[in-house]
Amino acid sequence: MSNPMKLDDEIRLNVLDALMKKNSVVPNIRQVKRHCGYHKATIKSSIDFLSKEGLIEGFGPRINFKKFGYKLEAIEMLQIDFAEKELFNKFLQAVNKDPHIYRLSAIIGSGNWNLMVRHFYSDVESFHDNSQKNYFEKIKGIYDLIQDRLIFFSTEPFYKSVSRTKSLIDVIKKEKGID
Repeated sequence: MSNPMKLDDEIRLNVLDALMKKNSVVPNIRQVKRHCGYHKATIKSSIDFLSKEGLIEGFGPRINFKKFGYKLEAIEMLQIDFAEKELFNKFLQAVNKDPHIYRLSAIIGSGNWNLMVRHFYSDVESFHDNSQKNYFEKIKGIYDLIQDRLIFFSTEPFYKSVSRTKSLIDVIKKEKGID
């Protein structure tokens, strides 16, 4: 008797992971043709060109995080003292080991914030537990590195949620007057 499939069993997770690898998922040319009406050769050569130019970095699945119980996105604005190079390197090492963090980037703007961290969690408590355990308890002197911190939690209801890629395409089409 075979085991029933689950969203989070080893096989499904390995398949999802493989789909994220470069060139693992190739677009369905017939499906693309139905949406845009171009000849298959035009579509194939366009995809090849866009990939070769580095615009398309891959094709992958869009995953509904809520199906795995992750309903919360944490967005942290940090004021980091970059003069604390050794502490910053320890912080980066911890961030690179933390699978909850999917983006750490420099930011500029009003205020003294210079880094933004984006994470996902099941709830606020798991965010705080992870931060405490992996950063504030493990990195001695972290309070010398992190001068200030502001945390936002993004959760439902979402009033607009589209992919960043789709938004970029729509902006460029609008700028160029393309319908």
